Amino acid sequence: MRTPALFLAVAAAAMAAPAMAHPKLLASNPAADATVPATSSVQLTFSERLVGEFSHLQVAMTDMPGMRMSSPMTIQGKTALGADGTTLTISFAKPLPVGTYKVSYQVVSTDTHKIQGGYGFKVH
Repeated sequence: MRTPALFLAVAAAAMAAPAMAHPKLLASNPAADATVPATSSVQLTFSERLVGEFSHLQVAMTDMPGMRMSSPMTIQGKTALGADGTTLTISFAKPLPVGTYKVSYQVVSTDTHKIQGGYGFKVH
């Protein structure tokens, strides 16, 4: 008698698993650890639709040739959620100068799952 109940419980959990997934970072431009020419934006694409009001993207310069930095310098930009609901972009008024950058993000998917993460890249 316990075997059918256990089977049903496992089957129900397996069917519910996709609903409990978290958004994953699928692609980024610039890519993690890349060295790129000056860019005016950073774009991240996730595996699930995001809630724009609760999804944030930040870029900070962590190193600049010829300049001693005591702490990272946040680069001001405008963050927007793409029409597809899965792409988050931060755009800057001017291209990023030569240096090393850290991208930090915190996103919330439409099923309320929250993740955060980050990566670095360089501008040459």
